[in-house]
Amino acid sequence: MAYILHIETATKVCSVALSKDGELIALKENGGEDYSHGEELTGFIQDVMSASGVSFKELNAISMSSGPGSYTGLRIGAATAKGLCFALNIPLIAIDSLVSLATLIQGKYAERNISPVIDARRMEVYNCIYSPDLHPLKPISADIIEPDTYQTFEPLVVLGDGAEKLVEIWKDRDIIFELETSVSAKGQISIAFDAYRSGEFVDVAYWEPFYLKDFVAGVKKVAKT
Repeated sequence: MAYILHIETATKVCSVALSKDGELIALKENGGEDYSHGEELTGFIQDVMSASGVSFKELNAISMSSGPGSYTGLRIGAATAKGLCFALNIPLIAIDSLVSLATLIQGKYAERNISPVIDARRMEVYNCIYSPDLHPLKPISADIIEPDTYQTFEPLVVLGDGAEKLVEIWKDRDIIFELETSVSAKGQISIAFDAYRSGEFVDVAYWEPFYLKDFVAGVKKVAKT
């Protein structure tokens, strides 16, 4: 029996799930307009554990989204997951944010490649393209979107928080937009269970999320007098 806690903080969605032997048993998430991981994540974890009736001592592993995505969100998720792993002496499983997102619609579109996109601001997205059975066809990258970007991979289904801004620019292409599907910790469940059974863990002390792009802090502007 394997209980795995799943943490998703790569985007504005704050999502926590608990699974038993690869099956979802509890989920709590919030897809608000603002980043709220610092205020909500630990409470969501407590709520999921309480709702399931499973104690922290019964956990066998923790999985979390490894990026790409929000620098701040990933840092908060990593700190929380590492702290729990150290305290409970259990392994950490890192799961790519994009394949986790693609998993949510696996099997729904048998004849279409899957293009999960996470917003990287302006007309840029974090992207990877997968075959219908989730075999990667293009490496993960941060791409500036043009009218013909990824055209060679059509027909496509596009999903994620970067999808909405692509609808107009790609309106005349062979693309289905899954705008109602957003990142969720439940997308990690099957991948995490396979990783747990095969012992694919990361070093809790030294592992860091895959940010893909360097963090750039904004400079506060001083009003002229």
